[in-house]
Amino acid sequence: MTAHPTTDLIVLDMAGTTVADGGLVEQAFTAAAERLGEDPATMIDYVRATMGESKISVFRHLLGGDEQRAEEANLAFEEAYGELVAGGRIAAIPGAAEAIATLKEQGRTVVLTTGFARVTQDAILDALGWRGLVDLTLCPADAGGRGRPYPDMVLAAFLRTGAVDDVRRVAVAGDTSYDMLSGTRSGAGIVAGVLTGAHEEQALKEHGATHVLSSVAELPSLIGEYEG
Repeated sequence: MTAHPTTDLIVLDMAGTTVADGGLVEQAFTAAAERLGEDPATMIDYVRATMGESKISVFRHLLGGDEQRAEEANLAFEEAYGELVAGGRIAAIPGAAEAIATLKEQGRTVVLTTGFARVTQDAILDALGWRGLVDLTLCPADAGGRGRPYPDMVLAAFLRTGAVDDVRRVAVAGDTSYDMLSGTRSGAGIVAGVLTGAHEEQALKEHGATHVLSSVAELPSLIGEYEG
């Protein structure tokens, strides 16, 4: 059997995959909805179903396409999430930083992606001391504005890093159905779901996961087996 080509570009989600969210997304969403006088209880199921999507897109849907209200809600969400992060309410998934270090030591390029705005992504990176951890970080605005389930952030990582010559040499890992859709639509060779975040194994597989791991800490081993 022919071995798979080397997987030299690794695109990892943040909250729920490399970063332990602990329900902060839902807490920040609830705070944002209340600031706008909306009832979060009527919206939370949709928020859970669309975890991983660009937050502004979620608010556009929930608020009936009212762009001004969506922008107000998104700003309130980012502020609330930032306050939680600043309050020390965030931590790395156990083994995540070590896995990233291992992948980089093997000569692979690692990129972190998120559905949050850049200001929130930077706050998380600062809180964890992760500014120099990876080669590139991307939010939806960095990839033209479309977040997951579009493949744009994965393809932006492919284009910006120039790390590989074929999308099949990309590995994508995430904890949501939308992460899986984004990975499969990009053509990535490995689309790994992890069970440390929003969605369970069945949902991850239904949306295209090629593998399901208990944690991103297992990713270096998976890639080694895949290449072998």
